[in-house]
Amino acid sequence: MLAVRLHPAFSPSKKHNNSPVRCDATRPPNVGRIKRLVLTPEGRTKLNSTPDRDFYSFPRFVKHVDDGFLTELTKLYEERLPPGGDVLDIMSSWVSHLPPEVKYRRVVGHGLNAQELARNPRFESFFVKDLNREQELAFESCSFDAVVCAVSVQYMQWPEKVFAEVLRILKPGGVFIISFSDRMFYEKAITAWRDGTTYSRIQLVVQYFQCVEGFTEAEVIKRIPGQERRSLLQSIAGLLGYSRSDPFYAVVAYRNFKPISDS
Repeated sequence: MLAVRLHPAFSPSKKHNNSPVRCDATRPPNVGRIKRLVLTPEGRTKLNSTPDRDFYSFPRFVKHVDDGFLTELTKLYEERLPPGGDVLDIMSSWVSHLPPEVKYRRVVGHGLNAQELARNPRFESFFVKDLNREQELAFESCSFDAVVCAVSVQYMQWPEKVFAEVLRILKPGGVFIISFSDRMFYEKAITAWRDGTTYSRIQLVVQYFQCVEGFTEAEVIKRIPGQERRSLLQSIAGLLGYSRSDPFYAVVAYRNFKPISDS
C-alpha cells in the first residue's frame, strides 16, 4: 500500500445533527459478520486481469458521468451526509462531488492514482490501495460518520469483505452510499456486473449490504432522465447511443439504524 499525506491522529468528532452514539465495545458479536458470499468465483473475474494499479497508473482528469448524474449525486450527499462529520471517499479520484457549501470535520480519500487524489481539494488526507488485493482499511473501528463510493462498485472483486470493513469503520448510525450509472471500463468491470441488467446490478449492490450483519435495509434510489420532453430525433439518437443522459442509481444503508433528522 502506498500512503500519501499521512492521516491525522484519530480523535472523536464534534457533535452534529444526525451524529448518533459512540461505538460501544459491547456491541453484538455478529455485527460485521459476512453471512454469505454473494459472488461466485466466475462472477469476480475480469476480462482484463492485469493488476488494477497498472490500469490506473496514468491519471485521468475527467468526469466519468454527465452533469445531470453529478447534480443528483451532490444533492443526495447534501441530504444524507452529516455536516461537520468525518467522511471517507473510497475508490475516488480528483473530485468528490460533495456539496461545496457544506463543511465536514475531515474528508479522507482513497483510490488507485496518487496524482488524481492529490488534486482533490476536499481531501485532508488520502491513501492509495488496491481493494481487490487487500480489503482491510487502516482505521480504528467507528471512525467515520459516512463512507461514499461513486461509480466504482462495478470494479470490486471482493465486495463482501469491503462492505464488512466499511461497516466496521462506520459509527453507529453512519451511512454508506453507493452510486453508479450504466457506464464502466468494460474490461475492468467484474463479470457479474458486466453481464448483468440494470435490475440485476441494483440487486447485486443490495445483496452486498444484505450479506453483512449490521447494515439496515438497503434503500434504492433511481432517478432516470425523462424521455417525454425529447423530440423523436432525440429519442432515436438516444437509442443509438448519441445525445443520451446518464441514469442515476444509488443504494444507501446505515450501520445499525437510520438517524432521525432534527430538521
